[in-house]
Amino acid sequence: MGVEPKTRAAILSAAKQCLLEIGYARLSTRRIAVAAGVPLSQIHYHFGSKQNLVLEVLAEENRRLLDRQTDMYNQDMPLWKRWEQACDFLDDDLESGYVRVLQEMMAAGWSDEEIAASVRANLMGWFELLTTVASSAFDRFPGLDEAFSAEELAILTSVAFLGAEAIILLGVEEAVAPTRAALRKVGALIRRFEEGDAS
Repeated sequence: MGVEPKTRAAILSAAKQCLLEIGYARLSTRRIAVAAGVPLSQIHYHFGSKQNLVLEVLAEENRRLLDRQTDMYNQDMPLWKRWEQACDFLDDDLESGYVRVLQEMMAAGWSDEEIAASVRANLMGWFELLTTVASSAFDRFPGLDEAFSAEELAILTSVAFLGAEAIILLGVEEAVAPTRAALRKVGALIRRFEEGDAS
């Protein structure tokens, strides 16, 4: 890896760490430069602005996790097991900071159309993947396609996880709002239907 890729990687890593520490609103390119150990000019050279830099942090994390999720969904295992794995990944993604970066940029996108467009593009990869997974569920659950389209199942799944992430990040205790437990119970319900015990 040459000097420029190393510098770029250091800036991305520092930006993510600073974002997790203080949030997007208080983030500055100067702080990121200090954390990365590079001149401020390097941030503008590689990314142009704080906004572009943080959106690139999100895009890189998103690509990595979307590849991971695609590999998982392509495995030959029952749908309920894949749901359970997705629940495990939620905890991993909270720990890694990805969820915080995503939610920070979603919130920033409410008042900035350029950020919103970038976040939407990232989320579309997840919607497309989940639509494919939902389409395959129709073979396992006869009649399901009469109640929902694949796109509707994909969006319901997406908003369930996005909503859970927001509740968890807000610090709402599991005892008050059992988000993780509720998501895992959906997996148990899928298992009952998939194994033919829907009574």
